[in-house]
Amino acid sequence: MTKEFKGSYGVLVTPFTADGKLIDTQKLKNLIDWQIQSKSPGIIVLGTTGEFLAISDDERDLVIETAVKHVAGRIDVLVGTTNAYTPKAVRYSKKAQELGCDGLMILPPYYYTPTHEEIFQYYKAICDEVSVPIMLYNNPFTSNVDMPAKLVAKLAKSFEQVRYIKEASQDIARVRDVIEESNGLVKVFAGERVVESYQLGATGYVNPYANYIPEASTIICEYLSLGRIEDAKSINRLITKIDHIIAEGHPTYGHQCYSKALASVRGYPVGDVRPPITKFADLGAEGADRVKKIKVLMDELDLLLAKLAS
Repeated sequence: MTKEFKGSYGVLVTPFTADGKLIDTQKLKNLIDWQIQSKSPGIIVLGTTGEFLAISDDERDLVIETAVKHVAGRIDVLVGTTNAYTPKAVRYSKKAQELGCDGLMILPPYYYTPTHEEIFQYYKAICDEVSVPIMLYNNPFTSNVDMPAKLVAKLAKSFEQVRYIKEASQDIARVRDVIEESNGLVKVFAGERVVESYQLGATGYVNPYANYIPEASTIICEYLSLGRIEDAKSINRLITKIDHIIAEGHPTYGHQCYSKALASVRGYPVGDVRPPITKFADLGAEGADRVKKIKVLMDELDLLLAKLAS
């Protein structure tokens, strides 16, 4: 495999029609165009922020096909193909590859709390059927399992497709541990604490912020790779403030609901979320107030980026 992933890869929301019943492919294309204009190196569709659990199989194919065809090779398209049932994860992965994706992002089987051997066999089954690069996704808060560095290294040494990981365990030292245990085979994408992660060797950032501040999420990675640490920190301080407002203001998973609301604020309407996630419209005055506060921070971020670029 010659393709190399690095930099900011936004986990895109899935745009729906006003009634929430259908995928809005034109709005997805518009959102993708914005990522390309913002010089993002890649996108990820059907991740958690993309509400993959609320998408039918036919809709999965539509999202992937729309993204791949519209991007037309201009940036990377990764696809989330996680499923708790191994044959489904295999089928989703094969289909994504057939539709032309550049790579896959895959959590271990969620809910069951699988053993390390069960996790190994899950990824083996997928690797037996696909050849595109795979980004493991370690997020014990959603999958109910934490993949330690030794297991990640074992997977990388066993399967040539496994060369990346989105690390979101909140154990910042894990970044260095994964790199060292895998002898550098695995490139780490930060799932949080991007500045510290890069300082420990990360080369990418998987994030939901590209849905409404793609310029900032792209540039922060560029600055970190160039060693402009203080400039990156100044950007990250504003992103962290945005993150805190979202985390405090939504009962379930705020980055789905608020990412959609904030994309609309930036001129890219994408509809609302599907149940069981609480719709932004149902948050009422509280939601509107939080978006207003975040809009101030986004404007401040725009001014900061312009200043840093001058």
